[in-house]
Amino acid sequence: MAVADLRTSNMMAHLLDALEDGTDIGHYGRLVFTMIAQYFADEDEIVGELKKDKDFSEEEARSLYQQVTSKGYSPPNRDTILEYQSQQDFTICPNSADPDACNVYQDLTFPDTVYESISEYQEKKAD
Repeated sequence: MAVADLRTSNMMAHLLDALEDGTDIGHYGRLVFTMIAQYFADEDEIVGELKKDKDFSEEEARSLYQQVTSKGYSPPNRDTILEYQSQQDFTICPNSADPDACNVYQDLTFPDTVYESISEYQEKKAD
């Protein structure tokens, strides 16, 4: 898979377009992008996209990638994305009024391990 596969999600296409334009997508925009992209592309491809952000260096991009992958972060749900968005100027979810917008679990297919991890978390939370 590759970063181009992320374009099936309107939100991820929005983030990729902003990065292509050199836009500063903010800390949470970069975090959301990396948390999702890690399941579709390798480190170099993700870092290549992140460093297009005019306020983010290659070193910072590699550090973020390594932090996200070492912690095993699952892709954020819509509510988390909207919470992150409220903490910065850049709009991560371009159509937040639409209740179906920015639901990456609806737009993208992740590896089974992602869904298993979420199920395990929900079971532990219920206990």
